[in-house]
Amino acid sequence: MSDTDGAAGAGFAAYQSEIYLNGLEGRLPPFTTDPTALEDAARGRLEPGPFGYVAGAAGSGSTARANREAFDRWRIVPRMLRDATVRDLRTTVLGTGMPAPVLLAPVGVQSVVHPDGELATARAAASLGVPAVLSTASSHTLEDVAEASGDGPRWFQLYWPDDDEVCAGILERARATGHTTLVVTLDTWTLGWRPHDLDLSYLPFIRGVGTAIPFSDPAFRAQLARPPEEDPVSAVLRWVQMFTGTDRSWERLPFLRERWDGPIVLKGVLHPDDARRAAAAGMDGVVVSNHGGRQVDGAVAALDVLPEIAAAVGDRIEVLFDSGVRTGSDVLKALALGARAVLVGRPYVYGLALGGEDGVRHVLRGLLADLDLTLGLTGHRSPAELSPEVLRQA
Repeated sequence: MSDTDGAAGAGFAAYQSEIYLNGLEGRLPPFTTDPTALEDAARGRLEPGPFGYVAGAAGSGSTARANREAFDRWRIVPRMLRDATVRDLRTTVLGTGMPAPVLLAPVGVQSVVHPDGELATARAAASLGVPAVLSTASSHTLEDVAEASGDGPRWFQLYWPDDDEVCAGILERARATGHTTLVVTLDTWTLGWRPHDLDLSYLPFIRGVGTAIPFSDPAFRAQLARPPEEDPVSAVLRWVQMFTGTDRSWERLPFLRERWDGPIVLKGVLHPDDARRAAAAGMDGVVVSNHGGRQVDGAVAALDVLPEIAAAVGDRIEVLFDSGVRTGSDVLKALALGARAVLVGRPYVYGLALGGEDGVRHVLRGLLADLDLTLGLTGHRSPAELSPEVLRQA
């Protein structure tokens, strides 16, 4: 059975058997199968600037640590004799069919860890049928990444520029290139205090990395005295000014709805009242997220507020989750606490650093196999069977 099928336990879980059988011929995995060890492996491969940019967090790092500690506070209670031999992980979220309730979170400037960047990620995700959310801060254009992803499902993440014409142009291009759902990041209208980056004075955007989408946009280019190819510094300064520094209000959401005819999801929601406002504003979903701890030091762990937000709006809009996800059991816990699907970020970027497209695929296959096996070993045949009763607080 293909690893993209997901219709039975042998689907994703078969990666485990494949690895063991390859060992009989002396072939080992390209790098670790332990998702908690990927960061250290990538540290040895990357220069300090790129590594710190991916791995670093805001302030003391307490929010990033809290994300992981929150997962440890929930323990799974396996059940026995539940006929879980055959499992079906497939689901549909906002009209997008998925082989499992897992998406690749939007991560920008991926070329700082591998030259192919988002192109490699798109190819790996498409080969597994996993939706990838492309960041506005991509190292490659919307058109090039869409071509690389082929028939793979794709969503688009928006860092909302303060120029309406440029914003509309980018959204139009995203729809034209087959991106079906818009994910609007709310929590990064300006950068948080990130010592890892500040100590090295490392910010890819001001070096012209992660600017491929605006630099290729006609509306943005029309505002420049000279094109980015001739005057990259002026183009960089204009773009940084345009997409950082402006906090918007709820009253601005109709602007996006008028210019996007597909589902819209708000990313960065941590309070049930904000989730209710999103539902009242006609949004189609929220991502419960603290940006992986990269924005506010000392913030609440995303998992800690997931049940409350799911209870508040889960019957009206889709509730998705990210921040701190590393393992298959992490995914299972988030689903049990009310998420319809889970976004994973840093682990696949470490895979990109360690092995390009094949590295991303290895990390994803491992995560999906872990989820598949954990689902079965806890007595469940599909994510739909999960609920808070599956878990106990430690």
